[in-house]
Formats: sequence, C-alpha cells, structure tokens
Amino acid sequence: MTDFTAIDALLTEATHRTPLPPAEERRALREGLNLSRARLAQVLGVSPSTVGGWESGRDPSGEVREKYAYFLQGARTELGAAADDRTAAEAPADAPAARAGRANHQEHGDEEHGDGVHGDGDGEGGADVDDGQDDTGDVGDAGDVDEVQALRVPAPCVLCGQPAGHQVAGFPQHLDPAECRTPGRPRAAETPRAAQPPRTQTPAAPRRPGRPAPAGRRDGSGQRGVRVVPVGRRVQSADAPDLIGQAVEAALAEHAGDVEAATAALVKRAIPDAMALLDHTRKGGRYDIVAHPWLPDVLRKPTARGADRIWEARPKWTRPALPPGTHEVTALDINGAYLSALKTHLPIGALEHSTGNHHDRRRAGVHLITPPAWEHDAVLPNPIGNRDEPGPLWVTEPTLRLLLRLAGPRYGLCDPPEIHESWTSGATESLLEKFRVALKDARDRAIAEQDEVTLEYVKAMYSKFVSTMGESNYNRELYRADWMHLIRSQAFANLWWKAHRAYDEGLTVVRAMGTDELHVIGDWRAVFPEGRGVSEVKVKDTYTVRTHADGSTDA
Repeated sequence: MTDFTAIDALLTEATHRTPLPPAEERRALREGLNLSRARLAQVLGVSPSTVGGWESGRDPSGEVREKYAYFLQGARTELGAAADDRTAAEAPADAPAARAGRANHQEHGDEEHGDGVHGDGDGEGGADVDDGQDDTGDVGDAGDVDEVQALRVPAPCVLCGQPAGHQVAGFPQHLDPAECRTPGRPRAAETPRAAQPPRTQTPAAPRRPGRPAPAGRRDGSGQRGVRVVPVGRRVQSADAPDLIGQAVEAALAEHAGDVEAATAALVKRAIPDAMALLDHTRKGGRYDIVAHPWLPDVLRKPTARGADRIWEARPKWTRPALPPGTHEVTALDINGAYLSALKTHLPIGALEHSTGNHHDRRRAGVHLITPPAWEHDAVLPNPIGNRDEPGPLWVTEPTLRLLLRLAGPRYGLCDPPEIHESWTSGATESLLEKFRVALKDARDRAIAEQDEVTLEYVKAMYSKFVSTMGESNYNRELYRADWMHLIRSQAFANLWWKAHRAYDEGLTVVRAMGTDELHVIGDWRAVFPEGRGVSEVKVKDTYTVRTHADGSTDA
C-alpha cells in the first residue's frame, strides 16, 4: 500500500508540474507587489535565501513548486489588472480591448510579463532628531530582512484592516497577497484548485442620522476599519511638477497680481493642497498611509469640545531666579518648528495595546507612564512641561524617548520613567520626509527670492496639516490624532534640546515657551546660527532685566 501511495504522489507531482516564468520575471513580480523575500519565504515555508535562489535561476520541486507557481500567477494577474486599469483610465476607447486581454490572460495563464512593476521602496531613511543617527534603524527600510512573527491573536492588517495572523517589522500584515485586499484593489486571481464555499454578504449597518461618516471609517459590517491613501490617487508622471510653484502662479494670475488677494486665496486652500502634495510625495513609498485607523479611547474626545487624554509636554517655563545684576535677554524665534517636527517616528498602521515596563524602539505611539522626578527646574525646563498633578499620564513617543535618553548614561539627568501600558504600531521616522523636504525647499526658495506669497502659503500648509489631521471637519482625508500629538510633541522636544544646548554651551536659559520661543542670556550667536532657515534662529525681541539682591526683578 505504501508503494502505491508513493506512485500516486509521483503521478500527482508529474501531472501538476506547472511551468515557471523566467528568473528575472519572478523577482520583478515579487517586487511589483512590494513584497520582501522574507515575507514570501515565510508563507511558502522556505528560507529567504531559497527564494533568492529561485530568482537566480534555480527551480523548486514538489509541492512547494506548485505553491510558488500559484503565487507567481496571482502576482502576474494582479499587476496586469493594475496596468489595465491605468490604461483604461488614460484611454477610455481602448477599455474593452484591455478587459478582453485581461480575461484571456486570466483564463489561459499566458506568459506575458506583468506591467507596472516598480521598485521595492523609495530608500527612505533618516537621522534621529536628537543625535543625527537612530541606532535602531528604520522599520520602513527593513527590505529583505523584515522580521516576520506569528500572532497569537489575529490583528487588523495594516493595509486592508482584515484579521491577519502575522506581523511584519512590528505591524500586522497578510503574508499572502491573495488574502489582502486594500480598499479599491481587487484580490489576486485564485487558481481553482478546489471548490470554494460561497461567501455570504454581511448587511451594512444602518447609518445613524447626523454628520456623514468619512470614507473608510467603517467597513461593510459597520465595524471600525481603515482607509488607505491609495496609490491610484498619486501622481503617476515620471516628471516631478512643482505643485507649490504652480499653485502660486495660478493664484497670482487669477487675482491679477494682487499679492494680498492671492495670499488669502492660497491660505484658504492650504489644507487640500497639502494633502495633494502629500499624495504626490508618497509616490513610490514603501508603505501606503493608513489614513483612518481605529483609535483607542485615550485618543478620542469625550465631547465635541473636550480634549483626549494625551499629554503633549508643551513647555511653559521661566527660570525662577537670576543672579543679581543687570542682564540683557534675547528672545529667539525658532524657525519652522512644526516643519522640522514632521521628521519624527510615526506609527504606520492601527495602534495595538501592550502592557509592561518595556519600550520597543521599532514601534511608536502613546504610553501611560509615571514620569520621573525632575530636579533641575532652576536651570532647565521639565521635559514633560508644566504639570501640577502627580501620578501616571499618557505621553507621546517623542516625550518618552526624550525622558529615556535623559535617563541614560550620557546625560543622567533623571531616573527612567515607568511604562505601564502602550498603544503602538510599527514605525518609521521618514514617513513624511519627502513631504517635509518639498515644503522646506519651497520655503528656502521663497526666502531667497523674497517671495512672501509662497512663504505664507507654505507656512499655512504645514501648520494647518498638523492642526487638522485629528478628527477635524476641515480635513476629511486624514484622521490621525496620534500623528497630530506626536508631531506637536516632537516640536516641543526639539525646543527642549535647543534649551539644553544653550545651557550646555554656557548660556543662561531664561524662558522656553511653546514650540518656537527661547529666551537666553549670553553670546547666543556662538551657539545658534542666525537666519530664516529651519536650522537657524532669528531675534524676536531683546529686553533688560535687573535682579536685586533679594531676588526681585525689574524688567
């Protein structure tokens, strides 16, 4: 009986020996779906080096060959469908022929190469805001060494929101593209190996009266889902149009050169224009932006005008005492505070809950901590800002990283904070980097050319982008209250580090306020470059303070 079983297995293998595409096409198909070798190897049950061998010309055998062929056929179909959709959008008259070609391709499994194959990412990387280099690396650049881990409890996929059994680089994701369906994208075609049971449609939950729900806030079952900013909305041209310059030129032409009217019109449309610029700069990005994820209660406002429970660590500090004498104080203005803060570790997908006094630098989010005591308030502001109430509080990733670094051996200024629980997701510091650079470059050109129209327009774009990315009626494209808090906190943390730099260089720090105001005594030009660039500071005010022997002051 064993011999017959072996013969049956041999015949089965010979019968289903599916031809494989050339080696170069195998890699192109995988990269066209933005899948790493490690991710594909995990689902096929082999090592990443084995997949690399297949893409170099070696052929698999047995059951794994059938699985690999099945994946390649599905990848080819999906990439071909995406290319056909783009062709149909660009040339409507050819749409019937494109659909016919796609149907023939799906039915006969021909050997045509899939169109629309693109690279494995955009090479995003970045330096840490604080010390110039993040020693943990960027999750977004994991490439072929993505860490794949099985989840004990399925969690929503970062791309499609449906339950996924694995996490890649710290966030849940389907390993098989046939199981993952991002909004607006069809599933990969499935080979009819066995009869599939018909799927039942869950009736949509009735919508309650009131403000209409934004697209993607709930899925068909009425449950919280995700909305991904899709690749199809992004600019597909190989050229890189200057969207900011074009908008300014159009506004000036529309208002016959009236600078004030053109500026007012541009500021009014700053939010949708910022979102269009974001879509453009994300073209070719490694990860789609999850624009409407489910958010935990700590990030939700209890009332329309209330506030959520996140503490942003906004500084509002004044030195309690100055040495006796007369002091000339310079109020410095930190340029582009929110623009610089766009470079921070942002969670990619929906936040996941964890407990315990542990911090994973590959993830980012919000954390419930008991902050350490701060014993340097006489010379430096408290890193968590002005807080009167003791006990635990919810802080953001930048605040926690600031506290952990100050507690480290390099500074030793406080004890480590105690982390009780966290809501985090796999993170990258460069998610908005191209967006930030585009705004920074436009700002720099405007300053060099004394173009106040563009300068005000760019300022409105990044400031309104940050302030409306929560649940705002003014920006329905992006609901990321967690990002809003993290970016604001990063701006506050950046100001704290400038205060520390001033103190470390021998200046007397007098005041730190908000995101962009630092008052110091001493030769500040030896510490900070003066100018209007984002890495420079400018003078906001100068004033004299007289301190008497009893500690009283006269301004």
